[in-house]
Amino acid sequence: MVQNLHFTNEVMPTLRRLAEQQPHNRVVCIADTNTCHLLPSLDCPVIAIPAGEDNKTLATVGMVWDRLHELGVTRNSLVINLGGGVVTDLGGFAAATFKRGLRFINVPTTLLGAVDAAVGGKTGFNHQGLKNQIGAFAPASDVVISTCFFDTLPKQELKSGFAEVLKHALLSSHEQVLSLLNHDFSAPINHEALLQQLRAAVEVKQDIVARDPNERGERKALNLGHTVGHAIEALALSHAHPVPHGYAVAWGLVAECALAGMRLHFPSSDLYRLAGFIRENYGVTGITCNDYDALIDAMRHDKKSADGEINCTLLAACGDYRVGQVVTPDEMRTALDLMRDLLGE
Repeated sequence: MVQNLHFTNEVMPTLRRLAEQQPHNRVVCIADTNTCHLLPSLDCPVIAIPAGEDNKTLATVGMVWDRLHELGVTRNSLVINLGGGVVTDLGGFAAATFKRGLRFINVPTTLLGAVDAAVGGKTGFNHQGLKNQIGAFAPASDVVISTCFFDTLPKQELKSGFAEVLKHALLSSHEQVLSLLNHDFSAPINHEALLQQLRAAVEVKQDIVARDPNERGERKALNLGHTVGHAIEALALSHAHPVPHGYAVAWGLVAECALAGMRLHFPSSDLYRLAGFIRENYGVTGITCNDYDALIDAMRHDKKSADGEINCTLLAACGDYRVGQVVTPDEMRTALDLMRDLLGE
Protein backbone atom coordinates (compact mmCIF):
# COMPACT_ATOMS: atom_id res chain seq x y z
CA MET A 1 0.00 0.00 0.00
CA VAL A 2 3.00 2.33 -0.29
CA GLN A 3 1.96 5.34 -2.34
CA ASN A 4 4.21 7.34 -4.63
CA LEU A 5 4.82 10.68 -2.93
CA HIS A 6 5.81 13.79 -4.85
CA PHE A 7 6.93 16.84 -2.85
CA THR A 8 6.94 19.74 -5.28
CA ASN A 9 5.60 23.21 -5.92
CA GLU A 10 5.40 22.44 -9.67
CA VAL A 11 1.98 20.84 -9.50
CA MET A 12 0.73 20.99 -13.09
CA PRO A 13 3.89 19.57 -14.73
CA THR A 14 3.90 16.79 -12.14
CA LEU A 15 0.25 15.91 -12.81
CA ARG A 16 0.79 15.88 -16.57
CA ARG A 17 3.78 13.58 -16.19
CA LEU A 18 1.89 11.20 -13.89
CA ALA A 19 -1.11 11.12 -16.23
CA GLU A 20 1.12 10.27 -19.18
CA GLN A 21 2.84 7.41 -17.34
CA GLN A 22 -0.22 5.18 -17.51
CA PRO A 23 -2.69 4.99 -20.42
CA HIS A 24 -6.19 6.27 -19.67
CA ASN A 25 -9.23 7.11 -21.75
CA ARG A 26 -10.31 10.17 -19.77
CA VAL A 27 -9.46 12.24 -16.71
CA VAL A 28 -12.03 13.50 -14.20
CA CYS A 29 -11.30 15.85 -11.31
CA ILE A 30 -13.21 15.70 -8.01
CA ALA A 31 -13.01 18.96 -6.06
CA ASP A 32 -15.21 20.97 -3.76
CA THR A 33 -16.76 24.36 -4.27
CA ASN A 34 -13.70 26.01 -2.70
CA THR A 35 -11.04 24.21 -4.74
CA CYS A 36 -12.56 23.59 -8.17
CA HIS A 37 -10.89 26.75 -9.53
CA LEU A 38 -7.35 26.00 -8.30
CA LEU A 39 -6.13 24.18 -11.41
CA PRO A 40 -7.74 26.15 -14.25
CA SER A 41 -5.40 24.65 -16.84
CA LEU A 42 -6.47 21.10 -16.02
CA ASP A 43 -8.50 20.33 -19.12
CA CYS A 44 -11.04 17.82 -17.80
CA PRO A 45 -14.55 17.70 -16.32
CA VAL A 46 -14.79 18.69 -12.66
CA ILE A 47 -17.22 17.10 -10.22
CA ALA A 48 -17.72 19.78 -7.57
CA ILE A 49 -19.03 18.56 -4.22
CA PRO A 50 -20.32 20.90 -1.49
CA ALA A 51 -17.54 22.08 0.80
CA GLY A 52 -17.50 21.19 4.49
CA GLU A 53 -17.35 18.20 6.83
CA ASP A 54 -21.15 18.04 7.09
CA ASN A 55 -21.26 17.12 3.39
CA LYS A 56 -19.01 14.08 3.83
CA THR A 57 -22.01 11.78 3.52
CA LEU A 58 -23.38 8.85 1.56
CA ALA A 59 -25.62 11.27 -0.35
CA THR A 60 -22.54 13.11 -1.63
CA VAL A 61 -20.84 9.83 -2.54
CA GLY A 62 -23.97 8.87 -4.48
CA MET A 63 -23.89 12.18 -6.35
CA VAL A 64 -20.24 11.55 -7.33
CA TRP A 65 -21.05 8.02 -8.52
CA ASP A 66 -23.93 9.42 -10.61
CA ARG A 67 -21.65 12.01 -12.24
CA LEU A 68 -18.92 9.43 -12.93
CA HIS A 69 -21.56 7.34 -14.70
CA GLU A 70 -22.87 10.32 -16.68
CA LEU A 71 -19.33 11.19 -17.78
CA GLY A 72 -18.76 7.68 -19.12
CA VAL A 73 -15.94 6.88 -16.72
CA THR A 74 -14.53 3.36 -17.11
CA ARG A 75 -11.93 1.31 -15.26
CA ASN A 76 -9.35 2.81 -17.62
CA SER A 77 -10.11 6.35 -16.46
CA LEU A 78 -8.10 8.49 -14.05
CA VAL A 79 -9.54 10.50 -11.17
CA ILE A 80 -7.73 13.46 -9.60
CA ASN A 81 -8.92 14.44 -6.12
CA LEU A 82 -8.16 18.12 -5.58
CA GLY A 83 -8.98 19.47 -2.14
CA GLY A 84 -8.75 18.97 1.60
CA GLY A 85 -9.47 15.87 3.63
CA VAL A 86 -13.16 15.74 2.77
CA VAL A 87 -12.34 15.58 -0.95
CA THR A 88 -9.52 13.04 -0.72
CA ASP A 89 -11.43 10.80 1.73
CA LEU A 90 -14.75 10.92 -0.09
CA GLY A 91 -13.34 11.18 -3.62
CA GLY A 92 -10.96 8.32 -2.91
CA PHE A 93 -13.82 6.14 -1.67
CA ALA A 94 -15.97 6.98 -4.72
CA ALA A 95 -13.09 6.18 -7.08
CA ALA A 96 -12.14 3.00 -5.22
CA THR A 97 -15.67 1.61 -5.40
CA PHE A 98 -16.87 2.79 -8.83
CA LYS A 99 -16.43 -0.02 -11.39
CA ARG A 100 -14.66 -1.87 -8.54
CA GLY A 101 -11.81 0.58 -8.55
CA LEU A 102 -10.33 3.44 -10.57
CA ARG A 103 -6.80 4.79 -10.45
CA PHE A 104 -6.77 8.08 -8.56
CA ILE A 105 -4.26 10.76 -7.61
CA ASN A 106 -4.62 12.91 -4.51
CA VAL A 107 -3.64 16.58 -4.61
CA PRO A 108 -4.24 17.93 -1.09
CA THR A 109 -4.83 21.68 -0.93
CA THR A 110 -4.71 22.06 2.86
CA LEU A 111 -1.91 21.38 5.30
CA LEU A 112 -4.17 18.97 7.18
CA GLY A 113 -5.01 17.08 4.00
CA ALA A 114 -1.36 16.90 2.96
CA VAL A 115 -0.10 15.39 6.21
CA ASP A 116 -3.14 13.29 7.08
CA ALA A 117 -6.08 12.40 4.85
CA ALA A 118 -4.37 12.27 1.45
CA VAL A 119 -1.68 9.79 2.54
CA GLY A 120 -2.04 6.28 3.90
CA GLY A 121 -4.81 4.78 1.80
CA LYS A 122 -7.82 5.42 4.03
CA THR A 123 -10.99 6.52 2.28
CA GLY A 124 -14.55 6.95 3.48
CA PHE A 125 -17.31 9.17 4.79
CA ASN A 126 -19.14 9.99 8.00
CA HIS A 127 -22.23 8.11 9.20
CA GLN A 128 -24.64 8.48 12.12
CA GLY A 129 -22.68 11.45 13.47
CA LEU A 130 -19.39 9.50 13.68
CA LYS A 131 -16.34 10.26 11.56
CA ASN A 132 -15.30 7.91 8.76
CA GLN A 133 -17.55 5.07 9.89
CA ILE A 134 -17.91 3.76 6.33
CA GLY A 135 -14.80 3.35 4.23
CA ALA A 136 -12.09 1.19 2.74
CA PHE A 137 -8.33 0.92 2.55
CA ALA A 138 -7.64 2.07 -1.01
CA PRO A 139 -4.42 3.97 -1.70
CA ALA A 140 -4.05 6.64 -4.33
CA SER A 141 -1.49 5.68 -6.96
CA ASP A 142 0.25 9.00 -6.29
CA VAL A 143 0.03 11.91 -3.88
CA VAL A 144 1.27 15.31 -5.04
CA ILE A 145 2.17 17.39 -1.98
CA SER A 146 2.75 21.10 -2.46
CA THR A 147 2.68 24.20 -0.26
CA CYS A 148 1.65 26.43 -3.16
CA PHE A 149 -2.01 26.23 -2.10
CA PHE A 150 -1.40 27.32 1.48
CA ASP A 151 -0.89 31.08 1.13
CA THR A 152 -4.61 31.74 1.06
CA LEU A 153 -5.47 29.36 3.90
CA PRO A 154 -6.80 30.99 7.07
CA LYS A 155 -4.47 30.71 10.07
CA GLN A 156 -7.00 28.36 11.67
CA GLU A 157 -6.58 25.93 8.77
CA LEU A 158 -2.78 26.09 8.99
CA LYS A 159 -2.90 25.43 12.72
CA SER A 160 -5.30 22.54 12.20
CA GLY A 161 -2.88 20.83 9.82
CA PHE A 162 0.14 21.62 11.94
CA ALA A 163 -1.34 19.58 14.81
CA GLU A 164 -0.99 16.45 12.66
CA VAL A 165 2.59 17.43 11.77
CA LEU A 166 3.25 17.68 15.51
CA LYS A 167 1.62 14.30 16.11
CA HIS A 168 3.96 12.63 13.63
CA ALA A 169 6.93 14.32 15.27
CA LEU A 170 5.84 12.93 18.66
CA LEU A 171 5.86 9.48 17.07
CA SER A 172 9.32 10.08 15.64
CA SER A 173 11.87 11.87 17.84
CA HIS A 174 12.40 14.40 20.61
CA GLU A 175 14.51 16.57 18.28
CA GLN A 176 11.73 16.77 15.70
CA VAL A 177 9.23 17.79 18.36
CA LEU A 178 11.47 20.53 19.73
CA SER A 179 12.00 22.01 16.26
CA LEU A 180 8.23 22.26 15.72
CA LEU A 181 7.48 23.82 19.11
CA ASN A 182 9.39 26.89 17.93
CA HIS A 183 6.96 27.43 15.07
CA ASP A 184 5.61 30.98 14.70
CA PHE A 185 2.19 31.10 13.03
CA SER A 186 2.34 34.90 12.78
CA ALA A 187 5.28 34.79 10.34
CA PRO A 188 4.78 34.47 6.56
CA ILE A 189 4.92 30.91 5.23
CA ASN A 190 8.43 29.72 4.44
CA HIS A 191 7.47 27.36 1.64
CA GLU A 192 10.73 25.45 1.45
CA ALA A 193 10.94 24.94 5.23
CA LEU A 194 7.29 23.89 5.43
CA LEU A 195 7.70 21.47 2.52
CA GLN A 196 10.60 19.83 4.36
CA GLN A 197 8.55 19.63 7.57
CA LEU A 198 5.78 17.99 5.56
CA ARG A 199 8.22 15.55 4.02
CA ALA A 200 9.49 14.52 7.46
CA ALA A 201 5.95 14.13 8.83
CA VAL A 202 4.57 12.24 5.86
CA GLU A 203 7.55 9.89 5.78
CA VAL A 204 6.87 8.95 9.41
CA LYS A 205 3.32 8.03 8.44
CA GLN A 206 4.40 6.29 5.24
CA ASP A 207 6.91 4.09 7.11
CA ILE A 208 4.29 3.02 9.67
CA VAL A 209 1.66 2.36 6.99
CA ALA A 210 4.10 0.29 4.95
CA ARG A 211 4.60 -2.03 7.94
CA ASP A 212 0.88 -2.27 8.76
CA PRO A 213 -1.28 -1.16 5.82
CA ASN A 214 -4.59 -2.48 7.18
CA GLU A 215 -4.22 -1.23 10.75
CA ARG A 216 -3.88 -4.58 12.47
CA GLY A 217 -1.28 -3.36 14.92
CA GLU A 218 1.44 -0.74 14.58
CA ARG A 219 -0.57 1.60 12.35
CA LYS A 220 -2.75 2.33 15.37
CA ALA A 221 0.15 4.54 16.49
CA LEU A 222 -1.26 7.13 14.10
CA ASN A 223 -4.30 7.31 16.39
CA LEU A 224 -2.22 9.31 18.90
CA GLY A 225 -4.37 12.18 20.13
CA HIS A 226 -7.37 10.97 18.16
CA THR A 227 -9.29 8.94 20.75
CA VAL A 228 -9.88 12.10 22.76
CA GLY A 229 -9.77 14.34 19.68
CA HIS A 230 -12.52 12.51 17.79
CA ALA A 231 -14.69 12.53 20.91
CA ILE A 232 -14.25 16.30 21.25
CA GLU A 233 -15.16 16.71 17.57
CA ALA A 234 -18.29 14.57 17.97
CA LEU A 235 -19.38 16.45 21.08
CA ALA A 236 -18.86 19.84 19.43
CA LEU A 237 -20.78 18.71 16.35
CA SER A 238 -23.68 17.49 18.50
CA HIS A 239 -23.85 20.98 20.05
CA ALA A 240 -23.85 22.56 16.56
CA HIS A 241 -20.49 24.23 17.30
CA PRO A 242 -18.01 22.23 15.21
CA VAL A 243 -14.29 22.59 15.90
CA PRO A 244 -11.49 22.06 13.36
CA HIS A 245 -10.13 18.53 13.34
CA GLY A 246 -6.58 19.62 14.11
CA TYR A 247 -7.65 21.68 17.11
CA ALA A 248 -9.43 18.65 18.56
CA VAL A 249 -6.34 16.52 17.88
CA ALA A 250 -4.08 19.12 19.51
CA TRP A 251 -6.20 19.03 22.68
CA GLY A 252 -6.30 15.23 22.42
CA LEU A 253 -2.50 15.13 22.32
CA VAL A 254 -2.38 16.99 25.63
CA ALA A 255 -4.91 14.64 27.24
CA GLU A 256 -3.26 11.49 25.94
CA CYS A 257 0.25 12.65 26.85
CA ALA A 258 -1.12 13.34 30.34
CA LEU A 259 -2.42 9.76 30.33
CA ALA A 260 1.00 8.60 29.15
CA GLY A 261 2.57 10.41 32.09
CA MET A 262 0.29 8.49 34.45
CA ARG A 263 0.76 5.14 32.71
CA LEU A 264 4.20 5.15 31.10
CA HIS A 265 6.05 8.02 32.79
CA PHE A 266 6.07 10.25 29.70
CA PRO A 267 8.39 13.10 30.78
CA SER A 268 6.53 15.89 32.55
CA SER A 269 8.87 18.49 31.02
CA ASP A 270 7.78 17.44 27.52
CA LEU A 271 4.12 17.41 28.59
CA TYR A 272 4.33 20.97 29.96
CA ARG A 273 6.21 22.20 26.89
CA LEU A 274 3.65 20.60 24.55
CA ALA A 275 0.69 21.92 26.57
CA GLY A 276 2.16 25.44 26.58
CA PHE A 277 2.44 25.43 22.79
CA ILE A 278 -1.11 24.08 22.39
CA ARG A 279 -2.53 26.56 24.90
CA GLU A 280 -0.84 29.50 23.15
CA ASN A 281 -1.86 28.52 19.62
CA TYR A 282 -5.08 26.49 19.96
CA GLY A 283 -6.73 27.96 23.03
CA VAL A 284 -9.08 26.08 25.33
CA THR A 285 -11.60 23.33 24.67
CA GLY A 286 -14.61 24.81 26.46
CA ILE A 287 -15.28 21.37 27.93
CA THR A 288 -16.59 21.02 31.50
CA CYS A 289 -16.76 17.99 33.77
CA ASN A 290 -20.45 17.74 32.81
CA ASP A 291 -19.29 16.69 29.31
CA TYR A 292 -17.15 13.77 30.46
CA ASP A 293 -19.84 11.09 30.20
CA ALA A 294 -20.69 12.09 26.62
CA LEU A 295 -17.00 12.19 25.67
CA ILE A 296 -16.35 8.76 27.17
CA ASP A 297 -19.40 7.34 25.40
CA ALA A 298 -18.05 8.68 22.09
CA MET A 299 -14.65 7.09 22.82
CA ARG A 300 -16.32 3.73 23.42
CA HIS A 301 -17.94 3.99 19.97
CA ASP A 302 -14.76 5.00 18.18
CA LYS A 303 -14.15 2.71 15.23
CA LYS A 304 -10.74 1.73 16.62
CA SER A 305 -12.20 0.56 19.94
CA ALA A 306 -13.24 -3.03 20.52
CA ASP A 307 -16.09 -4.21 22.71
CA GLY A 308 -16.81 -0.76 24.07
CA GLU A 309 -13.32 -0.27 25.48
CA ILE A 310 -11.47 3.04 25.44
CA ASN A 311 -8.40 2.37 23.35
CA CYS A 312 -5.47 4.80 23.03
CA THR A 313 -1.96 5.05 21.68
CA LEU A 314 0.33 6.34 24.43
CA LEU A 315 3.94 7.51 24.52
CA ALA A 316 6.64 6.39 26.95
CA ALA A 317 8.79 9.11 25.35
CA CYS A 318 8.89 10.98 22.05
CA GLY A 319 9.36 8.30 19.41
CA ASP A 320 8.53 5.46 21.83
CA TYR A 321 4.87 4.58 21.38
CA ARG A 322 2.58 1.86 22.70
CA VAL A 323 -0.54 0.96 20.74
CA GLY A 324 -3.67 -0.73 22.05
CA GLN A 325 -3.62 0.80 25.54
CA VAL A 326 -7.00 0.11 27.17
CA VAL A 327 -7.92 3.03 29.43
CA THR A 328 -10.52 2.94 32.20
CA PRO A 329 -13.22 5.63 32.42
CA ASP A 330 -11.74 6.86 35.70
CA GLU A 331 -8.29 7.21 34.11
CA MET A 332 -9.81 9.12 31.23
CA ARG A 333 -11.67 11.47 33.56
CA THR A 334 -8.39 12.21 35.34
CA ALA A 335 -6.68 12.82 32.00
CA LEU A 336 -9.44 15.21 30.93
CA ASP A 337 -9.04 17.06 34.24
CA LEU A 338 -5.30 17.34 33.62
CA MET A 339 -5.84 18.49 30.04
CA ARG A 340 -8.13 21.28 31.18
CA ASP A 341 -5.70 22.31 33.91
CA LEU A 342 -2.74 22.35 31.53
CA LEU A 343 -4.69 24.45 29.03
CA GLY A 344 -5.71 26.91 31.72
CA GLU A 345 -9.43 26.16 31.66
